[in-house]
Amino acid sequence: MTGEPKDAMNSRQSRFTLLYDGECPLCRREIEWFCRRDPEAMDVVDISDKDFDSAAFGFEHDDVHRELHGIKPDGTVTVGMDSVREAYRVVGLGFMVSFTAYWPFRPVTDWMYRRFAANRLKIGSWMGRENCDENRCQPPSNSPKA
Repeated sequence: MTGEPKDAMNSRQSRFTLLYDGECPLCRREIEWFCRRDPEAMDVVDISDKDFDSAAFGFEHDDVHRELHGIKPDGTVTVGMDSVREAYRVVGLGFMVSFTAYWPFRPVTDWMYRRFAANRLKIGSWMGRENCDENRCQPPSNSPKA
């Protein structure tokens, strides 16, 4: 997997591309887990990188910061929980989330994902990962005591 943005306008890419928020401690952790699970399964792009340009992917800045976006090799765009489902599928763990695509789970899991996405930085800080203020994450000011 790579953190470098590719020429996203090439809709005939060979792998799934996932645009994630590297400032979100939980999101970053899951992406790192995906990378360890199958390094060749997908390309990942950190939307918090100062050089990230959402327009290069054909997306609006606010949209990619609101929900996870993915681009399948055929150019199909996934958004939100559909991107999560596709990421799990390409790393060989689709069975873990496949039930979330069907009634009655889909409306519930899609709603839960949207609530998580809207509050991801705050939730990450509650879990002690990092302090997140003003939509930016910083390392904790006091290191944990051993």
